[in-house]
Amino acid sequence: MSTPATPTPPPIRRVLFGRLPIGERAFVTDALRQETVGGALLLAAAVAGIAMANSAWRDVYESLKGFVVGPAALHLDLSLETWAADGLLAIFFFVAGLELKRELVVGTLRERSQAVLPVVAAVGGMVVPALVFTLITLGDSAARAGWAIPMATDIAFALAVLAVVGSHLPPALRAFLLTLAVVDDLGAITVVAIFFTDNLNLVPLLIAVALLVGYYLLQRARITTRWVYIPLALVIWALVHDSGVHATVAGIAMGLLTRVKPDADEDHSPAERLEHRVRPLSAGVAVPVFAFFAAGVYLDTGDLGNWAAEPLLYAIIGGLVVGKLVGVFGGAYLTARFTKAELDPSLNWLDMVGLSLVSGVGFTVSLLIAELAFDDPSEQLDISKAGVLLGSLVAAFLAAIILKTRDRAYQRAELEETT
Repeated sequence: MSTPATPTPPPIRRVLFGRLPIGERAFVTDALRQETVGGALLLAAAVAGIAMANSAWRDVYESLKGFVVGPAALHLDLSLETWAADGLLAIFFFVAGLELKRELVVGTLRERSQAVLPVVAAVGGMVVPALVFTLITLGDSAARAGWAIPMATDIAFALAVLAVVGSHLPPALRAFLLTLAVVDDLGAITVVAIFFTDNLNLVPLLIAVALLVGYYLLQRARITTRWVYIPLALVIWALVHDSGVHATVAGIAMGLLTRVKPDADEDHSPAERLEHRVRPLSAGVAVPVFAFFAAGVYLDTGDLGNWAAEPLLYAIIGGLVVGKLVGVFGGAYLTARFTKAELDPSLNWLDMVGLSLVSGVGFTVSLLIAELAFDDPSEQLDISKAGVLLGSLVAAFLAAIILKTRDRAYQRAELEETT
């Protein structure tokens, strides 16, 4: 008598956006709380900048932006606006580097199967907006310099939107947005380093690279004193700035070289300690100050009428709203469609639509790229800033509608479970 055939077990399906481990959950919750508060401060600073630029204080605002401080002998006699963009944003990208290193080593990106979804979604969220921008500006060669403007996601603003409209949304969705933004930040700074570097000076760059190697070796040697690292970081930043590479690259490089695994006698790794100390400075000071200086575009009535006919304006808005939606959602959907992955049963693909739209809130890095792409002052720069502001507002508004609907659905589900 023949033995019955053993039934073939069903293929293991990898659940996307599943419940996070306890340690990961605590870290993400702390990061999200600080970024959400930072988003509120960022909004207040941006509104203050716009208000001053369009008030009787406009001359004071412009004088403040152009006020030069710093030692000329070291080529660091920079305006306050430049200090904000090159100096303070280096702190922001240092935190981004720490986040990315942590995700790659001990977080959700350490396993290829878990990394593929946010990475593909982030890449789609960078490539498709750039394509949308390029298609809209095909007939405007001058405007095409801003092709990278709609690629970025502002995590602080995006999380602030989620905090306002999504108190009952699953925490894993916020964690996914945080991971997406970390990968997005790496892509943005790579674009800045490669495509927006002029007059490269190799000598200071090579010295900076050598000092970065020294930073890495100090990490390996378990040196922890801040009085070694702070001067070293300042020198590395100054050398990168002098090399012609955008100085924010120094921040993300040091973040990526920081040790993220704690030793047996350590409660927290150096990366965790640094992130805990530096993130409030980044979210509460660095990014809001940059926003105050960068967002202050003068909105003259006559100019607004002329800008309405400019492809550049619609290219940025289209990239942030349509490009991000198609790129992020399409990347996530295709990953789930063609790999052994599926959404958690408690979630809906409409959640991903809202999340894709909120990723179109591209404020901080988008404004930075706009300033690198166009001369300051210039009409194109003003149009770009207006496009970033309008595109981010439209993306946030549409995302809020969808996510608020989903939030109510999750709230009803929670009530049904408790009754």
